[in-house]
Amino acid sequence: MQIDRRRLLGSAFAAPLLFLPVTASAQPVKVVLGTATPGGGFPVYGAALVAALKTVDPELEIEQRGTKGSTENVPMLERGELDLGLVTGEVLHEALAGPGRPSARVKILSAMYSQPGMFVVRADSPARSIADLRGKPVAFGARGSGLVVLARYVLDGIGLDLDRDFQPIFLDRAGDGPAMVLDGRASALWGAGLGWPGFASVAGSPDGARFIAPDAAQIQAIRAKHGFLKPLLVPARTYAGQDAPIASVGSWSFILVRSDLDEALAYRLARALNRAEPALAASLPQGAETTAGNTVAAISGPDVLHPGAARYLREAGFLR
Repeated sequence: MQIDRRRLLGSAFAAPLLFLPVTASAQPVKVVLGTATPGGGFPVYGAALVAALKTVDPELEIEQRGTKGSTENVPMLERGELDLGLVTGEVLHEALAGPGRPSARVKILSAMYSQPGMFVVRADSPARSIADLRGKPVAFGARGSGLVVLARYVLDGIGLDLDRDFQPIFLDRAGDGPAMVLDGRASALWGAGLGWPGFASVAGSPDGARFIAPDAAQIQAIRAKHGFLKPLLVPARTYAGQDAPIASVGSWSFILVRSDLDEALAYRLARALNRAEPALAASLPQGAETTAGNTVAAISGPDVLHPGAARYLREAGFLR
């Protein structure tokens, strides 16, 4: 489903806001949020999310916990070690529909933001296409990151293998990638999303940057093989020196909760997220995509939502 950002973002301000009874919303509660390794987009988003929710529900305490990323957050949610976890769409797809395993015991609380995948190289790099990066050292992200999973799907869609056709570099910390591109240890850095810190670091450097994404034919081939990936756009001027929009493929990332999270608490969290939309959008560019309207448009159906979140979205008029 193609999502109209301008129309949906407006819903954050136009939708009616529901209010829980004062006694329910005033109860102090603590939850644990799993993000990822330092230097990536999830810890930055997590910090902004915690601050925004605090403005609308001061008694809601959220502990932000660094993890290895999406692929660790799902099992940690299932084991009850996290209450909330940030997860990319590819990892969620595998967790809910992956072959050879039962569906993971997780539910969606909210959509986060879209993640169009692409490479960044230094502006003086001779590479102009994905084919030009074959055989080169490429930093694909932290081992537990969902970005690595996205890269495997994208490359597989155009007949390439991440391990065979590149010299893959897997990072201990997502924040190490930009420096490797700038000093020449890596020819390119793979990433995704609007306002992603790794892209911003390379693009904002004195050397400047150039982005490499699948071309139109490659996007068609990728979607033919992996239909859950969606065509997404990086608007012009998202990053320094990026004068034109960039078309690519990717998916939405989500805030997940463990499936046995108390329904009243999930309702409270969904309500707080809806009320915090203006604050989150003001603090982080990609935070503007975290809306109740985008959540309903990005999910495959209501059954993937936590019942508490679904109840709030129905009562607020976002979900039928």
